[in-house]
Amino acid sequence: MLRLGSICVAAGLLCVVAAAWGADGPATPDFAPAANVGWIAVGTEFLPPSSGPGPVMFDPAHPRVSNAEAAATGKQPTFHIGDVNSPILQPWAKEEIRKRDAFILAGNPGYTRQAACWPMGTPAFLLYPVQPIYFVQGPKEVLLISQQDHEVRHIHLDVPHSARVKPSWYGESVGHYEGDTLIVDTVGINDRTWVDNYRTPHTDRLHTVERFHMADGGKTLQVDLHVEDPGAFTTPWNAIQRYRRADGPIGESFCAEGNFNYFNYKVEPIPEAKRPDF
Repeated sequence: MLRLGSICVAAGLLCVVAAAWGADGPATPDFAPAANVGWIAVGTEFLPPSSGPGPVMFDPAHPRVSNAEAAATGKQPTFHIGDVNSPILQPWAKEEIRKRDAFILAGNPGYTRQAACWPMGTPAFLLYPVQPIYFVQGPKEVLLISQQDHEVRHIHLDVPHSARVKPSWYGESVGHYEGDTLIVDTVGINDRTWVDNYRTPHTDRLHTVERFHMADGGKTLQVDLHVEDPGAFTTPWNAIQRYRRADGPIGESFCAEGNFNYFNYKVEPIPEAKRPDF
């Protein structure tokens, strides 16, 4: 049985119908069982693995309080203050996070990068918890579409990496299915991005492997992340991100048209193209 994916535009909304292929039904995980199924990340930090090296977390002296936690508890929300003592960090990477922490602790804002309309890169693409992502699953390619500014990741199925990969914001992703899991291998990520919202740096040697699979009877999408970068980290490390299901078609969301600095903070400028890409 073949169910073709389609993209339709109606009433200003982008509707995505994902595809699944199989002889007698879905033979691969179907991350979009209906046209309006999206997924919203549960938080802006990676979760640590059950054992072994994990991601940079918050500085114990400055615990992270998200907007959601602040709304539920009445606590003051905080910016991301990274733990410079994380054992995965090489000295230069520790220094980059230390400078970022000092900037915020001096009273400056520490907004996440997408607040200024910058591409998040890989793997930080997984860390935006406000607007959903959508899947389009085809026989040769899977698209990961973020409603936020309509950023798109292309995952080319069942092919090797290019002999020479040109660095880009999201790198070159190749993938394949193993049972109920979509495995995505990414290289060629430019060094203009950060690994996470603590602004953990990386080099152009960054290599990530993401394993997307369903959990909780289809109510949760989980991504098991593996990260390697011998230029920035002392060891490979693992992390987890989870998404909750959010039903509704993709809406129009253009960051630059609604980006305002109401507080007169020193914030990053919105990216501006100096020349066309075509």
